[in-house]
Formats: sequence, C-alpha cells, structure tokens
Amino acid sequence: MNPETAQRRPVRIGNASGFYGDRIAAFREMVDGGPIDVVTGDYLAELTMLILWKARKKDPDSGYAKTFLTQMKQVLADCIDKNIKIVVNAGGLNPSGLAEKVRELATELDVDVKVAHVEGDDLHPRLIGLQEAGHPLRHLDSGVALADADVEPVSANVYLGGWGIAAALRTGADIVICPRVTDASLVVGASAWWHGWKRDDFDALAGSVLAGHIIECGPQVTGGNYSQINEVVDRRYPGFPIAEIAHDGSFVITKHPDTGGLVSVGTVTAQLLYEVDHPHYLNPDVVAHFDTARVEQEDENRVLVSNVVGTPPPTSLKVAMNYVGGFRNTMTMVLTGLDIEEKAAWATEELFEILGGRKVFDEADVQLLRFDSIDPATAAQASAHLRVTVKDRDRSKVDRAFSGAVMELALGGYAGFHTTTPPSSATEFGVYWPTLIPSSEVEHVVVHHDGSRETIPHTAGVAAARTEPASDAPTHDDGNRPVTRRPIGHVVAARSGDKGGKANVGVWTDSDERWSWLRSHLTVDRFVELVPEATGLNISRYEFANLRALNFVVDRFLGDGVASSTRPDAQAKGLGEYLRARHTEVPDELVDG
Repeated sequence: MNPETAQRRPVRIGNASGFYGDRIAAFREMVDGGPIDVVTGDYLAELTMLILWKARKKDPDSGYAKTFLTQMKQVLADCIDKNIKIVVNAGGLNPSGLAEKVRELATELDVDVKVAHVEGDDLHPRLIGLQEAGHPLRHLDSGVALADADVEPVSANVYLGGWGIAAALRTGADIVICPRVTDASLVVGASAWWHGWKRDDFDALAGSVLAGHIIECGPQVTGGNYSQINEVVDRRYPGFPIAEIAHDGSFVITKHPDTGGLVSVGTVTAQLLYEVDHPHYLNPDVVAHFDTARVEQEDENRVLVSNVVGTPPPTSLKVAMNYVGGFRNTMTMVLTGLDIEEKAAWATEELFEILGGRKVFDEADVQLLRFDSIDPATAAQASAHLRVTVKDRDRSKVDRAFSGAVMELALGGYAGFHTTTPPSSATEFGVYWPTLIPSSEVEHVVVHHDGSRETIPHTAGVAAARTEPASDAPTHDDGNRPVTRRPIGHVVAARSGDKGGKANVGVWTDSDERWSWLRSHLTVDRFVELVPEATGLNISRYEFANLRALNFVVDRFLGDGVASSTRPDAQAKGLGEYLRARHTEVPDELVDG
C-alpha cells in the first residue's frame, strides 16, 4: 500500500445505472441525495453490444448509450460544481464519439469539463490476423475454434481492467468514458486512483472488484429483485447503491438517506452471488476470492464487507464476440379449458403440416406453458399457452409466412383458438461467443482530456489454474427429525441470472443449522430433481461457506445466450424463484413458526 495515501478517507462511489435503459432519474438522485465522490454507470451487457452494433450499422456516429447524454444534461453542471467524478462504460462501441458528444454538451451548457476515454477493447478488425498468429479463439464452453464454426462475428470486445481509468483520473479527468471494460473495473479504477494503490495491492484491489460487482446492478443490492420480500418494508423505489471503499479494500454498502428499499446482509449476499461462476472471480487486474469475504450488518442500511483476498490476475483476457445467427419469430396460441394437451398436440401437428414440417427450419421450438387449473374460477385460470419459436438464416421462412400459417388455425383448429398477439414479423437474433486472448495481444490505451495518448501496461499475471467445482457434500441421515414436504424457499433465499448461455442460481440461508442441512441436502442430483429442465446439462456446484451459500452453474441452459434463447425467461431471472417454490423434505425444526 502506498504509505502517502494509505490513510485517506474511504471514497464514496455511487452507481447510477445497471443497464442500458435503466432509471434515467438515478443520476440526478445520486448527485442530489448526499455527499458522493464518484458516480459510476454500467450500461453494457453481452446483448447490449449487439444492440449497439445494430445502431451503428444504421448510423456510424452512434454505437454508444444515448441515455447517458440525457442524464448528463441534467447533472453535468452540478457534478463539476461539487467535484464529483463520473466513470461509465456508456461508450460501448464508440467511446471517442460519446466523449466528443459530452464535450459538445458541456459547451452548450457553458460548463468547463475535462473528458477522457479508454480504447483498445475492439478486436473485431484484428480477428483474421489473430487467428493467423495462432490464436484459435475457442468458444469457452464448447471448445470449438472460431474458424471451424463458419460464422462471422460482428463485434469482438475484450474486457479491460481499471488502470486506464485510474490514469485518466490521475491526470485530471472529470469524466472517463469507457468501452467494454469489466463491470467491476469502473469501481476498481476509481478506487485505485483515490487511494494510490500499486499494481500488487491485490487484497485491496480484490475488495474493490467485489464492491464493483455488488453495486454494478444498481438497486438489486438495495432491495430490488430480492427473494426475501417480507424483509423489504419500505416499498418505495430503492435508492441506488453507494460503496464506501477504504484504503485496505474493505467497504461499506449503503444508500442515500430517505430512499426506498433495504441494505442488509441478505441483499448484499444476493448480489454477491449474482451471475458468478467459481468463487475465485477472475478480473484483468486481480483474482478476487469471493469465498473469503466477511459480510456483516454494521448499522441500519449499512453492510460492511471485509477480508477479501486477492491474487495475481490471469495472463489472458476474456473476449465477448457476437455474430448474427439468423432470424426468428414467435407466436403464442392460447388453449382454454379441457383437453389442453390434446389441443396442443393437434395444433402443433396441424401447424407444421401447413409449414411443410419442422425440418424446413434451422430450429423449431415448441413449449406448452401450463397456467390452467381444475375448476377454474376465472377465464385466465382456464388458460394455457402454446409457444412456438422458429429460427432460420432465411428470413422469408420465419417472417409472415410463419405467423400467417399460425392464423390459419383460427377456424380450422382446436376450439377456442386465439393468440396473444397479431401476426408478427421476423427479427434478427445474435449469438454470443465468449473466448480468451493473451493480454499481451491487447493494447489498453487512454486518451486523456488534452488529447494525449497513454498505453496502459497489463499487470503481470499467472496462468489461470484449472478450477473444478466443489464435489457434492455427502448426504447424511437426519435421524428421526420430523420432516415435511414444503417449498425449499421457506428456509433458503435465491438469486439467479445469465452468463452467456449459462444460468447461475445462488442459494443461501441464515443460520449454521440451516446451512448444514442445505449443504448436505441440495446436491447436483437434488437440484436436477427440483429443476428438471436442467436434466442432461452439465451442472457445476460451488460452495461459499463464508456466506452459507451454494452456487449452481448450468451450462447451455440458455442455449447460445440471451439473444438467441427460446426460453420465455431468456435471462434466467426467475429460475431462483422457481427453485424456491419447489417442494422437498425440510426438517420441521428449521422452519420458523
């Protein structure tokens, strides 16, 4: 730790965006709500990069998150007056373009602002050369080399670290516009600048990675999307989160006073487990060992996180590529009353007879979604949905030719036929391709506010060790303890999400007795029993004993990623709540009341 800055007070970093399209007013609320040193904003996801590519295809000057400019128009003058730094990844595919737009806005508002931006993430122009140089760009999950896949990526962006951000702030930038840095890098860079950390302050850096991971999704850590709904007594819109990061990397998660929601050990644990894989969380600047973190309630709406261990980063960086997979269309038919399964079978057979068979399409997916009940009290309770999705590289096959064929069943199919939407048109869909590239192949560059360029060296890393999932804990006999089949959610909380084509479900509980039972009871086999949709898929199970938590990662649960998934819940947001609703044998003594 730098002795000259080791005792500087904690930096207060507030997050004001969790995705492109998040609450516009969050920036204004963060700036007005109380003291803050840095405001970050996360606008990018794998799907967002494809959305921005489509936007830039129409307008070469776009490719960034335009909502950021709307927010800056509201708060830029106040941020400069209050000396609040702004660090965002809203630059997307065009960080220099967004930086210039911010400068134009500042001129319009008569505000003197210093804007820097980061470059170096865009590998798309170099893909052929990289492969010729011996980098196969293998898919992280399937192992298939890019050259063997017969696809042409439209975007390829490497996840950069935080040292470029730190350099920009150190030279006086008020705003740092980033492209595809890791979500946590926004906080890592700001913290490293504030505290003067060195490259090998790995524990401190690891703490800031976890802080960045926890606040990156905004109000998800302040009571939003939280399974323990009864704990959230203030149902106003949750205040966006603030991380107070100390010189040693420990931090407090909180929010501005008089804002809705809740900050508790539970809400922080939920976000800590969100969209993670192995407990050793790889980042470009450090490997953060999430299974070492201590999470404690310090005060009302204040949670202290400490003891996060960091080790040197890997020698490779993750790359997010997207390619256009073709076109898709979905139509949903409503089935009502009796004979639901027979009606669905008839509709499916009749539809594909009209279309010339399932093999006409590259992919056809049919799902019967049951919402109906016996002796329904309302028409809605008598209904089920037959959801049919078709995909093909030929748009004409899945355009109105498909949705029109569905409508041909209106008078010649099952009784009560109707659809949830009128005939729809085909839409283009993308496929996510994650891979790795040696960090030595990537030039991380900062364009400072004065136009000068600085190349940021990569931290010397170590080859990533192969990490295996924790084996299932041996089950043990509960003896003569009375048990009752009940929802597992009566004793555990959960949060789920997507990582490309994978889905993750983190589950945790709140006492040593419940943890002992959960660790023993919820094996991979039991998980599949409770979530039969995961049957046949590779499932990794990890233990976070420090959180009394388990994390399940289900490969290919979402196929080739959010943009191409045919599941109704394409981001697996509800998977954790589905698991909690499933019944299993729970010892009565573990259930409250």
